Amino acid sequence: MGSRIGRRVAIVAGLRTPFVKSGSAFKNLSALDLGRIVTAELLQRSGIAPKEIDQVVFGTVIHHVSVANIAREIALAAGLPRTSEAYTVSRACATSLQALTSAADAIATGNVDVALVGGTESMSDVPIGLSRPLAQAMVLASKGKTVLDKVKAFSTITAKDVLPVPPAIAEFSTGQSMGESAEKMAKENGISREAQDAFANRSHTRAAKAWADGTFAQEVMHVLVPPKYEATSEDNTFRKDSTVEGYAKLKPVFDRKFGSITAGNSSPLTDGAAALIVMAEEKAKALGLKPLGYLRSYAYAGIDPSWQLLQAPAFSVPKVLARAGLRLSDIDLFEVHEAFAAQVLSNLQAWASRDFAKKHLGGAEPLGEVADEKLNVHGGSLSLGHPFAATGARMVTQALRELGRTGKQTALLSICAAGGLGAAMVLERE
Repeated sequence: MGSRIGRRVAIVAGLRTPFVKSGSAFKNLSALDLGRIVTAELLQRSGIAPKEIDQVVFGTVIHHVSVANIAREIALAAGLPRTSEAYTVSRACATSLQALTSAADAIATGNVDVALVGGTESMSDVPIGLSRPLAQAMVLASKGKTVLDKVKAFSTITAKDVLPVPPAIAEFSTGQSMGESAEKMAKENGISREAQDAFANRSHTRAAKAWADGTFAQEVMHVLVPPKYEATSEDNTFRKDSTVEGYAKLKPVFDRKFGSITAGNSSPLTDGAAALIVMAEEKAKALGLKPLGYLRSYAYAGIDPSWQLLQAPAFSVPKVLARAGLRLSDIDLFEVHEAFAAQVLSNLQAWASRDFAKKHLGGAEPLGEVADEKLNVHGGSLSLGHPFAATGARMVTQALRELGRTGKQTALLSICAAGGLGAAMVLERE
């Protein structure tokens, strides 16, 4: 049993769409479409009656103003009872872990018995906004009583004002993009280009093998994409012919002269969705369901974004292990989000560093090193893709199914997120 207070939370089912590069197979599907598709399929596969779902918690990172509460719209579009309540969450790359832990707290305290949670993202369908002067002029024009009034509203608009405004890619607090921050971490932590490329090759090689041997067959659905309804059945983000030499040929993206972050050792912009069904342990028993596993503990942490933006897992993982009453050496399987190879290697280095523990963790002993054979055994976000809001749910399903295949007991998940945030979770099979 875990150390959480209240009812034990069981994860009974999980599923995701294929993860595909933005602008490819899902380019005509919205985040709402993808969320609906995976939710409807998960319910059908699980055999759980829709009426059993008390709550839907879903998230997205790139929000459309046309959908104020995407969780509710997904629930309605997927055919869930209109009496099922729903709300939307967002915690950058850890969004679907937030969806899971929010529902888990409601289940633990007895307010909810069964919840459907997940995340969905379409980087092919990002909202393009208007400049503030143009938006203000349009509002003013709408209030004009005459044609002249409406025309006057645009009298101060310049050519620059009519340019479309894409979503920001830089951190609001620092003005740096995530890639620039990863470049900073690579330099400060001494993460070499060669180490990054080797890790990227590792991820792609393992993902290709997992797809080839059928590992993902039960956790990734087929999506029939209109108008021709051709099936998309596999991620198109991983390289089947990955070699270290191939990565070495790529040029740095964020610091073209001295940098080491390339398109090859970074996760791609991705479309996709993932969902989980979670419930109280006693509810699962009452319904005759065998859970994939259970939530033992979770933790979030925040750091100064201007320091090392993606290093927060070095703080959330010690917390989650303490709450679970475990040591790093007790963990059988690790799923670490791969935003950038430099970020993963920085996180692993911090967990094993005595100097880091002394300086940042109050003099505690370092957590220790993660054995290669336990880490991201079927690849990670570098190769499988990273639809921001869906990655956490993908990792939960992937980890629990791997525990089931191997008969092992515990898995630790960690995710770095924009804003200097880190998420961590311990799952157990029995």
